[in-house]
Amino acid sequence: MQKIPFVDLYAQYKSIQNEMDAAIKTSIQNTSFIGGNPVREFETAFAGFIGLKHVIGCGNGTDSIEILLQAYGIGKGHEVIVPAASWISTSEAVSARGATPVFVDVEEDYFNINPALIEAAITANTKAIIPVHLYGHPADMPAIMAIAKKYNLIVIEDCAQSHASAIHEKLAGTFGHAASFSFYPGKNLGAYGDAGCMATSDDAIAEKVRMIANHGQKGKHNHIMEGRNSRLDGLQAAILSAKLPYLHQWTNARIALAAQYNTSITNAGLGLPKTKQKYKHVFHLYVIRSNKRDALKDELNALGIETAIHYPCALPFLSCYADRNFAAGSFPVAEAWAKKVLSIPMYAELTTTQIEYIASALNNLPA
Repeated sequence: MQKIPFVDLYAQYKSIQNEMDAAIKTSIQNTSFIGGNPVREFETAFAGFIGLKHVIGCGNGTDSIEILLQAYGIGKGHEVIVPAASWISTSEAVSARGATPVFVDVEEDYFNINPALIEAAITANTKAIIPVHLYGHPADMPAIMAIAKKYNLIVIEDCAQSHASAIHEKLAGTFGHAASFSFYPGKNLGAYGDAGCMATSDDAIAEKVRMIANHGQKGKHNHIMEGRNSRLDGLQAAILSAKLPYLHQWTNARIALAAQYNTSITNAGLGLPKTKQKYKHVFHLYVIRSNKRDALKDELNALGIETAIHYPCALPFLSCYADRNFAAGSFPVAEAWAKKVLSIPMYAELTTTQIEYIASALNNLPA
């Protein structure tokens, strides 16, 4: 029996060990622990990668959303439209600003916010939309931006799971007014601890979020506003800079592995991921659907195949939102998906043999 972990960060490290060791050693030798050249170098490199004017490092992806909301003046009394299916950081950041997350159901085949339902959720208090490019498949940004323009709304793209994904070759993160990225270790571009960034081509917003993330400073001890401590540390920046040149290679490997899964998994009881025409899905996660999800997860675990669930509950029905009394059936697609989704191993270092082992297991189990 094989043992296949859900994520294998050590395998990635071994593939670029010399570069990683050198980056870490140099950071320690230069004592570049907070700010400094490593952070500036990564910000410049990542801005060039995604094609935006400014990248501003911060402590993590959740902070990046909240800081951007603050920079756009969004707070108490305001509403922000978010998908009913995501990790809690998307809605949590809105609540942390004193604003109200307004949940909108997701598309049946792609699990991203459904643009056809957004307009009905807009009120006089709506100030922004935060589309999430879930699992690595971009949300329908052309449709979302058209709605935002019609109602004069800010769009902050949550790109935590979608580094290098694209629509018609235009990268996710470059459609909205600004974008949030996470570099949590398991992401397609991951640090060795928490890390994140904000990206925009708006000079004024870039200046403001940089100040907010560094105690509201515009120059040392010159505090223009109250901010917070959410700085990208130099060690993580050096690690990210060393990894960035490999991102396209790793992305292409994920896409190829997903194609192999699509061909090899033939169990008619399973729903496989779909990709919209001319969309680039980067497969941060490879998520299947099964009406017998929990039993299937246990069976795969018994065969040495580690899996995960992203996510077991639609956001509006988390305990922290119980006071809002959402009725069952209010978000039918997100609710149904939460009972069926199962993430199977997906990372660039998976082998063809491992993919075939996983596919064979899925083909021979009740789904």
